[in-house]
Amino acid sequence: MLIFRYISIVLFLVQFTLVSAPAQDLNCQISISTPGMSERERQIMQNLRSELTELVNQTNWTEYELETRERIEASMQITIDEQQGSDEYRATIQVQSRRPVYETAYSAPVFSHRDRDLVFTYRENEPIEYAENAFLSNLTSVVAFYAYVVIGFDFDTFAPLGGTPFFEKAQEIVNQGQNAPQVGWKSHESQRNRYWLAENLLNNTYRGIREAMYVYHRQGFDKMTDNMDLARGEVLKALEMLQQAHRERPGSLLMRVVLAAKSDELVNLFAEAPSVERNQAIEILSEIDPSNSSKYRQMASGN
Repeated sequence: MLIFRYISIVLFLVQFTLVSAPAQDLNCQISISTPGMSERERQIMQNLRSELTELVNQTNWTEYELETRERIEASMQITIDEQQGSDEYRATIQVQSRRPVYETAYSAPVFSHRDRDLVFTYRENEPIEYAENAFLSNLTSVVAFYAYVVIGFDFDTFAPLGGTPFFEKAQEIVNQGQNAPQVGWKSHESQRNRYWLAENLLNNTYRGIREAMYVYHRQGFDKMTDNMDLARGEVLKALEMLQQAHRERPGSLLMRVVLAAKSDELVNLFAEAPSVERNQAIEILSEIDPSNSSKYRQMASGN
């Protein structure tokens, strides 16, 4: 039950060194798309998919003991853009996660991000390995980085700033990657890479964005079966928190990541809201997410 998961996560955060039998934390669907590759190459990638699935879903990323039904739902879709030599690949990885809404069959999207800087080497029958304190390969480090980010986002929705221990783990992987030849780990390479995502998540400047995630989910969506009007008001409060964060530091990567996951959900929520709330949501969303302002303004007519 979601309420059990909430109570358990809070207890875990209070006592992070909780002694318990380790259990797997993620239920992550991994797929690898291989456009233009030969049948033999596609089979090699399917072997890789199986190994990555086992790594992500069988690793104890936390010390927290989740029941099978409580594992965090996620997906990682790797698209091979180019094969560079016999065993080196350039790819894009799309990572998404979701969490159940209390007393409903609905799962709310929590995290959605596309990383275009995945370059890795894979040789068939060579084991896929990850070590917490060592940078063994770019592929497993990228996957581990996003595993911790997904878990951190999920914990943020159950307790204020609850994901901090896991974002710190993601930051450690970024630090390990500073000497890696592959791109994605260094500050000067891009404004949207893994370095800046970890930096935003732990930067107090963007604390309000993370705090808004808790209000949005626990005070908002999880209360909708009890009182839709009050719950929607809490979601609007979370939007006001995002607006304040945007005005303090506009255009942050973290804001773009949050809105990539939430924009469609917000349109669906406020399209049928009373006009005062709907118009307020439109104005806030158009300000903090101007690239999608036309989508938000369509709500004004109830569409």
